[in-house]
Formats: sequence, structure tokens, C-alpha cells
Amino acid sequence: MSSILNNLIVTGPPKDTVDMATILKAKDDSTSNGIPTKDISPSTSVTRFQDLSRGYPYEVIAESAHFLLDRTQHRPKIGIICGSGLGGLADMLKDSDEFPYEIIPNFPVSTVAGHAGRMVIGLLSGVPVMCMQGRFHAYEGYPLWKCAMPVRVMKLMGVEQLIVTNAAGGLNPDFRVGDIMIIKDHINMQGFAGDSPLKGRNDERFGPRFPALNNAYNKELRSMAKQVAADMNLSHVVKEGVYVMLGGPTYETVAELRLLRILGVDAVGMSTVPEVVVARHCSMKVFAFSLITNECITEYDTDLEANHEEVIECANRRKKDLQELARKIVEMMHNRLPQ
Repeated sequence: MSSILNNLIVTGPPKDTVDMATILKAKDDSTSNGIPTKDISPSTSVTRFQDLSRGYPYEVIAESAHFLLDRTQHRPKIGIICGSGLGGLADMLKDSDEFPYEIIPNFPVSTVAGHAGRMVIGLLSGVPVMCMQGRFHAYEGYPLWKCAMPVRVMKLMGVEQLIVTNAAGGLNPDFRVGDIMIIKDHINMQGFAGDSPLKGRNDERFGPRFPALNNAYNKELRSMAKQVAADMNLSHVVKEGVYVMLGGPTYETVAELRLLRILGVDAVGMSTVPEVVVARHCSMKVFAFSLITNECITEYDTDLEANHEEVIECANRRKKDLQELARKIVEMMHNRLPQ
């Protein structure tokens, strides 16, 4: 682990009372990854903006991006978001710089067991990547735009391709605990209700007002990932299907799960969709998969119950396969990038 933490970890008062000017050292007259730093200084903070109810403006996102760019030599073009129990992916990175979310300007903080709550930037098989070791959820009290805000930070740091992982309940009767579902599409229940991480004023510097989502999960990446799985002799546990995000934090009722099955849902979770929507708005190519950590309960006459401990336990059992699969997919993505 890099010694960078020795200079960055802030102790004492909580984040909202820390003087960020003591840890921010922005470059006034240069550029970083194409973003002018002259507009971003230590005095920049969310308090400068009057209405943040619909998301942070470009300048605030850029502040977070510059904080990280100024403190790591790596320039990743691939980002990874780790779901519950899957944070071990970040531990594979070499020559890494680790940033607890608490010290990154304007960042939310993860409150869920199984989420370490830090950004790790380093090398995976020699490829620069940045990895969110823990994400943010609507059930923690965050609006959807804030759940997906780190994706925009990744964009301004130069990330072009995104891997999103999650732990999910298997609704497809052919799925078993421990299966890996490549996500081919999603159903955005929050979008049906009029909520979106893109709700509010659009900033064309991130993307268009009305982004298309018919190819949200890149077809070529999905095809290549299936070949990787076959080479690893994992074809028998790698499936493909449709994911749905529900608000949580409760698990679903039997009636709700039966409805979702009618709609063609294969796996159910509480994340991923806002991040993918924002990534596609930013023109990133997305690959995503779910680890099936429990089977959804669709019968009334049972005493079984879903629980978070089961999720973490399953993730730990499948950890080595997931890490190796992610490593090979990163190599595959890197080879697709213009050299």
C-alpha cells in the first residue's frame, strides 16, 4: 500500500468540519487530464453552490477528480465498482494509492457492511485501473445522483470503460447460489417512478440531455467475457440475464418477486442501475455482472429468509473465481483501448 495515506488521513472532526484547504493542493496554472485546474482551487467547496438538490455541478466533480489526479501517478482508463463482499478485487492492485472516501472532497461515505469505503488506484496485471471498494445506495439516504456521482469523477479522470459488480438474488429458477450473471439489460424501476440520477439540469460537458440505453451493457464486452469464462472452465456457472434494482433496504415480498418474474427479471438487487445510467450518459462502455448470492423466495409456505450475512458468505466462497475473471476482463478491455 502506498505511503500516501500517511499524508492524507484526517483524524479528529468529522468530514463536514474539516478544513479541506489543508489537504487540497490544486495546481493553478496547469491542466490535468484535459480539465483546466486554474478554475479549481482549495477554496472550492459545495457550499459555493446554492442549489445542490439535483446534483453537483461540473466544477465540484472536477475538484474531486483533481484531488485524486494530483496524488497518484496512475492515469486509469478502466474503472471498477465493487459490490457487497466483492471488495477483494481492489486488494489485487499493485503499486496502489488508497483514498478513504472521507478524505476525498465532496464524496459520500459508504455505511454498509462488506464495503470498505475507499478508492484504490493502481495496477491490475500491469493495467492502470481505479476501483471503488464500496459503493453508495439509495437506502442509505443518498439521492440517486449522489449514488452515481463517483462515475462522473472517474470520467473526468479519463476512465473510458467501466466494470460494475453487485451481489444479487437469483429470481430465474435456473440460477443457483454462486452463479455469475452477466448483465445484458436492466429494468429501471426508479425511472418508472420519475426518479433518475440524470434528473435536473443537464450539463453537456458530461453528456446529452436524452442518452440512449438500448446498448447500456456493451454487446462486444459481454461476448468477450463469455469467452474468458469458457477459457476458465466457468461456463457452467456463468449465465446472462436481466437485472432490476429496487430501493431496499428490505428484501422483496413473495408477491413482488412473482411480479418481477412476469416482467422477465432474472436477478434482483439494490444498486448498479444509477451508475450504469450515468456511465452511459458519459459515453463509457459498460460491462457488469451479478454474483448470485441467494435464491429469491417465491413461495409462501417456507420459513427461509434472505439475509446479508448469506450474501457476504457466498461472495467469499466465490472470491478467487471472481477476482481472476475480473483480472482477465481488465486485460481484455485494455487490449481494446487505442494504444
